Amino acid sequence: MSQQHSYPWPDASATGVGSWPGEDPDEAVRTVLGELPGLPHLPELPARGVGADMVGRTGGLLVEFPIEVQPSGWRVADTPGRDLGRAASLMSYDLDALTEHAHAFTGTLKVQVAGPWTLAASIELRNGQRLVSDPGACRDLAESHVEGVLAHLSEVRRRVPGARLLVQVDEPSLPAVLLGSLPTASGYGRLPAVDRVRVEASLRVLFAAIADTGAVPAAHCCAASVPIDLLRRSGARALSLNALLLERAHDEAVGTAVEAGAGLLLGVVPPTDGTFARNARMSDPAATVDPVRELWNRLGFSPDLLSRAVVTTPTCGLAGASPRHARAALDACRAGARVLRDEPRR
Repeated sequence: MSQQHSYPWPDASATGVGSWPGEDPDEAVRTVLGELPGLPHLPELPARGVGADMVGRTGGLLVEFPIEVQPSGWRVADTPGRDLGRAASLMSYDLDALTEHAHAFTGTLKVQVAGPWTLAASIELRNGQRLVSDPGACRDLAESHVEGVLAHLSEVRRRVPGARLLVQVDEPSLPAVLLGSLPTASGYGRLPAVDRVRVEASLRVLFAAIADTGAVPAAHCCAASVPIDLLRRSGARALSLNALLLERAHDEAVGTAVEAGAGLLLGVVPPTDGTFARNARMSDPAATVDPVRELWNRLGFSPDLLSRAVVTTPTCGLAGASPRHARAALDACRAGARVLRDEPRR
């Protein structure tokens, strides 16, 4: 790996994936800024309900593409209603908290949005079928998504003018879209897999638009079947992955991404209060990051570049954790990052 690669987190060692427990955005922003000074993120608080969930939060950013909540989930609507109004209000509260506590921040700030294919897999058409089943609707959604995300980034920049933005596009449903494993509306069948060329093309447009604003496009997918090569080719300059699910079969794709200059945000800490054994593992920083050190050794890259290229994270969002565990998880990520810096070889 060339030493000329520059990563978007010069002072970072750890960060969060996105979601956080609780319902108070003021407290959440304060905590994240205090716990993660090198790479803080705008916290997401899904415990607040409709509009704070991943789909509703990003759905509130869509332009001329209204959705609403039905008993089965989010669905395409004729006009914007109270559900989107609630999503917009919750986002406004979050941005107000960010403005109050981070207005003078000058480092890298991470913001998260649901990706177009996860939205397409989660939102229903008016007939109850998943939107991903309709290519025309997918195109309309993708165009609306790009426009909405860019407007959101402009607003975040207005609130925190000195920050460099790292934009994490969350695509947890992308593997299911590509593999054809999403159930039909009846639940008895499976929707056809979406062509990888189509998926890559739409993500390339999104990532290029983000990069054109001066922000850094990143992609997050914590599934075992994460399409690393596709995300890299699409233009993601950072990949957020669950290190505990990476196997030798992923080595070539990960190595190619690192050689191309992509940074890695690697999940190493469980996102919820677990068994005694898992919590004991969190108390041992070396054990926490052993999967990362083993991966790096297999890839054969220089040990001194490990702490530059890799930022440690929980394996997923922390919304389901207790506040105590959430803070402990970030402590464990920071402690693990120190091991990667001081003892990169196992």
